[in-house]
Amino acid sequence: MDLSRESIQETMQRFKNATLTLIKWLLCASFSGITIGFIGSVFNLLLGKVTNIRIANPNLLFLLPIGGLVIIFLYRIVGEGGNKGTNLVITAIQSNEEVPAKVAPLIIISTLITHLFGGSAGREGAALQVGASLGNFLGKAFKFDDKDRRIMIMCGMSACFSALFGTPIASAIFSMEVISVGIMYYAALVPCVVAALIAQKIASLFKIAGTAFTVDELVSFNALNGTKFVILAICFALASILLCLCLHGANKLYSKYIPNQYIRVFVAGLLVIALRYIFNTTSFLGAGADVIANSFVDSAAWYVFLLKILFTAVTLGGGFKGGEIVPTLFVGATLGSFLAPLFGLPVALCAACGMVSVFCGVTNCPITSLILAIEMFGAGSMKYCILCIAFSYLLSGYYSLYSTQKIMYSKYKTEFVNKNTH
Repeated sequence: MDLSRESIQETMQRFKNATLTLIKWLLCASFSGITIGFIGSVFNLLLGKVTNIRIANPNLLFLLPIGGLVIIFLYRIVGEGGNKGTNLVITAIQSNEEVPAKVAPLIIISTLITHLFGGSAGREGAALQVGASLGNFLGKAFKFDDKDRRIMIMCGMSACFSALFGTPIASAIFSMEVISVGIMYYAALVPCVVAALIAQKIASLFKIAGTAFTVDELVSFNALNGTKFVILAICFALASILLCLCLHGANKLYSKYIPNQYIRVFVAGLLVIALRYIFNTTSFLGAGADVIANSFVDSAAWYVFLLKILFTAVTLGGGFKGGEIVPTLFVGATLGSFLAPLFGLPVALCAACGMVSVFCGVTNCPITSLILAIEMFGAGSMKYCILCIAFSYLLSGYYSLYSTQKIMYSKYKTEFVNKNTH
């Protein structure tokens, strides 16, 4: 062991530099968690308000096409007509691109419009864009270089996601894991964790509860039940592929046959209205949180997850704004809930496994998925969830909600591949 004076001085200098870096990120992450956590909490409350207004006034659905025109107008008037959503966020972290500050108010207003008038969309995708936009703004305000600014973007993503979803640890890990499959941006660990925890605390001051579900009926973990869960995981992986294909396919079809953005979003609004009356249900409008909750109690019908995919693809592909993550959880929960009685398994347990497995399949984030399972369902269901997550991750291939996501390391071999997702 080298205990020379030079070695000790070098060690002390490294420790000093690490300490100064820690202090820098503690201060910046705390500020990010407070400010973005506050904005995310207000956004969450507003989403709840507009959802309640829509439920109380079902005829607002007829204004959805008009709402779509307003969204396109807002994006075009500020020069963001070609905005790529969450794909822009991922690209900004991978390269030197920036997420403009104007994206934050745009996505907030547009998501509120989508939910107010009944578009089928989520909220967490919007949260990622809001957090990234504000994080980028703070990074520039602090005069950070490009590398530290990227960390601030991830920090903002974690904070806003945590404020909306109430799962701080999963929120912190997700922003580091989703960018490049096979590579974790560990330099962002401390700031993302600190920002997410503080943002969740800010949300609690607004009386915003975290997302949680009761999974109290478990089964013995034996060969038979293990086989059942593997089969379930195969179904979840296929559902995740179907969801990705439908969302990307809808966007391509709209762009091909209706190149004008105004006409496109207007037609999409009309299609959502038509679908609501064709199937005579409002269950697929908005985020569908009530349907997700019910899927943990009663078995869902076989077609529920398919209709949610349809409604969401029509909505988001046409140009409405929101997120894909809650619809993803909807698809996974209702599919698992439907399959549960067929395999003689508890409904809540299968719904839980479905939620995190389909989430994993469309985001390629197995670590986040496992942590999400623990935060939402408790540690009791962990062994069942991790089995389904692992198989879903492998079998879902290189599909993703995000076309700019990079597969850095193969899912099938220990090799570097560096390819885009489908």
